[in-house]
Amino acid sequence: MEKIRVIVNGGAGKMGRSIVKAIYGSEDLDLVGVADLLNQGEDAGTVAGISPLGIKITSDLERLLKESGAAVMIDFTSPLTVMDNIHAALQHRVAPVVGTTGITGDNLEQIKKWIEQYDTGAIIAPNFSLGAILLLKAAQLCARYFQAVEIIELHHDEKLDSPSGTAINLARHIYKAAGKQQPQKEALEKIPGTRGGNVDGIPIHSIRLPGMIAHHEVIFGDVGQVLTLRHDTMDRSSFMPGLFLAVRRAPANKKLIYGLEKLLD
Repeated sequence: MEKIRVIVNGGAGKMGRSIVKAIYGSEDLDLVGVADLLNQGEDAGTVAGISPLGIKITSDLERLLKESGAAVMIDFTSPLTVMDNIHAALQHRVAPVVGTTGITGDNLEQIKKWIEQYDTGAIIAPNFSLGAILLLKAAQLCARYFQAVEIIELHHDEKLDSPSGTAINLARHIYKAAGKQQPQKEALEKIPGTRGGNVDGIPIHSIRLPGMIAHHEVIFGDVGQVLTLRHDTMDRSSFMPGLFLAVRRAPANKKLIYGLEKLLD
C-alpha cells in the first residue's frame, strides 16, 4: 500500500508536535516536510519529542509544497495566515486539511473559488475530535425540545480567536435543528459583553486560561429543568483519529468539506 505523503504546517506548535508524533506511528501516512516559523533548522522529530526523523523544520512552505511531492498539507497555524496557506497549497495541487480556526463565511466562499480554479479539494474542520462531533449531534437533538440554550467554550490562553470555531458551528447547527430563533429578552449589561457574543440568537461565552486545551459546554434550559452537555479535550491525541480520517479522504476529494461530521454521515 502506497503511503500518503503529508506536510505539517505549524509543526513546531503544541498541536503540530502531536501530529508529527502521530504520523511517525502511522502505517499509511508518510511525513515529507514540516513548516513553522519556530525551531527553524531543527529536526522535526526531536522537536516533537521522538527520534530524529531527518526532516528539518523550514519557514519556506512554498518550497515544501513545490518540491516535497506531498498529497496533503495539514495546517494548524494562525487565523492571520491560514488563508494564504490554503491558497498556496491549492495552487500546488496539494489538498489542505485545516484545523486552524477563525475562518469566516466569506473565507469559505473564496476557498470554493480556489478549489474550482485549481481542481483540488479542501477539508476544514473546527474540531477533529470525534467526541466533539457527538456533542454536536446530541445538541441538535436537544434543540428540538428545549426553548433556550447558551454555549460556553474554554480554551488555552494562547488561542487567538474567540469564540472558537467549534462553538460557532454548534450554535449554527442548534439554530437549524430548533427550526426557529429562541426567545430574546432584554438584558441590561452593566459591563458590555458580559452576556457574551451572539450567533443566530444563541449567546456564546469565551474563556481563555492556562492549563486548558479545548472544552465546550452547551446548556439547555426550559421551565423547571436544565440539561447540560459537555465535551472536554484532555489530550491532543484525541484529535488524531478524526484528523487522519480527513487526511485519508483528502487526496481524492475535489470539493470543500467543512466539518468533520460531513465525513461521518
